[in-house]
Amino acid sequence: MSTEIIKGFPSTSGNDYQLNIITFLKSAATTYPEVEVVSRNIDGSLFRYNYYEAYQRTKKLANALIKLGIKPGDRVGIADWNTHRFFELYYAISGIGAVALELNPRIAGVDRAYVINHAEAKLIFVADTLLPIIEPIAGDLNTVQGYVVITDKKIEDVKTGLSPVNSYEDILAPESAEYSFPMIDETSAFAACYTSGTTGKPKGVFVSHRAMYLHTLMIANMTKMGLDDVIMQTVPMFHAQGWGVFLCAPLVGAKLVFSGMYTAEATNSLVDLMISEKVTVNNGAPAIYMPMLEQIRSMPEKPDFANLRMLSGATEPPLAMMKGYDELGGNVIHAYGATETTPLVTINLLKAQLSDLSENEKWELRKKQGLPVTGIEMKIVNVDGEEAPHDGETVGELLIKGPWITSSYYNDPRTAESFTDGYWRSGDAATIDKNGYVKISDRFKDLIKSGGEWISSIDLENSLMAHEGVLEASVAGLPHPKWEERPLALVILRENFKGKTTKQELLDFISPNFAKWQLPDQIIFVDEIPKTSVGKFSKKTIREQYKDFYTDK
Repeated sequence: MSTEIIKGFPSTSGNDYQLNIITFLKSAATTYPEVEVVSRNIDGSLFRYNYYEAYQRTKKLANALIKLGIKPGDRVGIADWNTHRFFELYYAISGIGAVALELNPRIAGVDRAYVINHAEAKLIFVADTLLPIIEPIAGDLNTVQGYVVITDKKIEDVKTGLSPVNSYEDILAPESAEYSFPMIDETSAFAACYTSGTTGKPKGVFVSHRAMYLHTLMIANMTKMGLDDVIMQTVPMFHAQGWGVFLCAPLVGAKLVFSGMYTAEATNSLVDLMISEKVTVNNGAPAIYMPMLEQIRSMPEKPDFANLRMLSGATEPPLAMMKGYDELGGNVIHAYGATETTPLVTINLLKAQLSDLSENEKWELRKKQGLPVTGIEMKIVNVDGEEAPHDGETVGELLIKGPWITSSYYNDPRTAESFTDGYWRSGDAATIDKNGYVKISDRFKDLIKSGGEWISSIDLENSLMAHEGVLEASVAGLPHPKWEERPLALVILRENFKGKTTKQELLDFISPNFAKWQLPDQIIFVDEIPKTSVGKFSKKTIREQYKDFYTDK
């Protein structure tokens, strides 16, 4: 599609009516006022209210923000778990024309300080349990003028050195629920998310109301969300807007469940919520879905997950995991995106024309990242920038553009190297097959170059995780004196397979899928595999920890 904009005949549409995110909650409060919103507290108890009450509190919060001096365009930091208050903050901050700045508690303190300073945040909302990630850097924050603690405690009972400080409920209490949200230019920033900073400083992506509005419509449409659904927000709302799933619920009038604080090591709260609240739509990464499945397998009575759609992103979902949920009635739907893409780019749905594929062929197809969603343009290009054929074999870098894809980083010189002809350069090595399905082979920096040939670490990982005894597996390329790089596999075994499953057994298991030279030279059994702040395997950390593994032989 050409980037030239041609002015056609004038329409009679209300084009001045802007696409603003607050519209979703305002409409839900009017049309679906009684629909429930559930939020899990730190102690495991559940807070319940409805869309009408949520909107009333959001209007109070808008008044409180204005009283605290927040003006259109100001950036307001939020460090919280998946809660109803985070939900209110997204709407109130963006609703008055300010920007919700997402603060990731899992990145290094120095990077968090950089994000806050780079975005020039004026005010920070922080959960009482997350005070330790803000207090140590408070002295380095140049533009922050105050803090609001998100807590159920009285502010005098909260021990903190932050100043000036208020409590969330205290600033809401005196405010009126009367507030008329202004119409905001839809190209204004709704929220800001910074990349996790695995290479260099984090990069700022400021998502517009228009982009988020269109993205919300698309993700709700592609997953067929509706009135009868119960939508649970599992992906952290402090990263990539939680994939925007929590915005879809008020859009379609569905019940909304917030998962609160949870960890990959203790997913019982997620499983319990899914069962007790009868969740039908969920989102997450394999790093969360796999331990959840392990817990379910240990339950004497298995849940019935009929009608459950589980959006899965971050990394390719292992086939064993998808089949495990399928046995329970759940449908794991692979999707792909990034911070720069808001994030939905592709979603794996089966075309009607492919319904006659064998079951094995369908499972293999479901592992792919899927089909580009309407509105997204993408292509794969070779090192010379030439477009590669859609033959399912030719690998190239995936380039993406569209109405919710960022076109630059905020105040960052790295924009020049990351964008070309309106496309964002993903850094992902991909193929596109004749049916239009995208398959990410690897991050280019994670492809293993051995003897001049490429090996996909992702394909090796997922083949290993197809073994019934493997809980997690990560493969990285390490320097080798003869072959440039050779693969090393780190494997976590399930408890009842420890001491029984051997390295040779795993190599024999995956060997039918690979040439002999592609197999890992070594498999190391470990208790933990390093992960990034967003739950992906940290190949950078693995390569650093084991950098001399083959060269010292």
